[in-house]
Amino acid sequence: MKPISALVVDDEAPARRRLVDLLAKDDDVGGILEAINGVDAVAKIEESKPDVVFLDVQMPGVDGLGVIDAIGADKMPITVFVTAYERFALKAFEADAVDYLLKPFGDSRYQSTMARVKKRLLELRSDDAEELDPFGPELLKLVAKRSMPGQLWDWLVIKERDTTRLILTDDIDWIEAAGVYVNVHAKGDEFLYRGGLAAVAERLDPFRFVRIHRSTIVNLRSVALLERRSHGEFTVKLKDGTELVMSRTYRADFEAMLGQPL
Repeated sequence: MKPISALVVDDEAPARRRLVDLLAKDDDVGGILEAINGVDAVAKIEESKPDVVFLDVQMPGVDGLGVIDAIGADKMPITVFVTAYERFALKAFEADAVDYLLKPFGDSRYQSTMARVKKRLLELRSDDAEELDPFGPELLKLVAKRSMPGQLWDWLVIKERDTTRLILTDDIDWIEAAGVYVNVHAKGDEFLYRGGLAAVAERLDPFRFVRIHRSTIVNLRSVALLERRSHGEFTVKLKDGTELVMSRTYRADFEAMLGQPL
């Protein structure tokens, strides 16, 4: 195999060093580059065109998917997503990314990931390469949504008689069903939004919001702790003191968001 060039993108130096050390031990790997943030990653992908990029999902400023937005999904190298706690156990991403590494990962997990990378690289270097994409259709759809204003909401528009209120989705702590509408809880205030829970869920960033009950969506960043209840349920305590119930039905979704069991 032609030597593999790799780019490791992570804003945390220890995490970069861990991957660089593993890659350096691989006889099939040639050059290894490092990027400390999304902007740095975009520049190095465009300049060096590595064969594979290990891309941290959560970074300040331009995050992992922001890098894909900037480069263009069709121009990205083979990509392995790296995450500490977001829901990268989701089936769509398991199917569409070449692989993902959940921090902290062991040597055997890295080895299985590199086996998939090498297999994919051989496919892309074959005569049928034009028919292949680094990503599958579900991930491409999400990237397309993020790159199109309004597809995934950064703001929620609340209409109140003669006024229109804009609520930053980052400020939303949780959302509850209220008949055919929903109540949005943000920074201690409550607002009625005239839309159903399922429709709202489709427009929220799946890396931040998770459904914990048939009538409740929560922003993971607002969660302070969880307390085990009976029959597989949990009490979800938010940072503002609010207590919600996570049903057994949605526990798997929450665990996927965390990337580890409760």
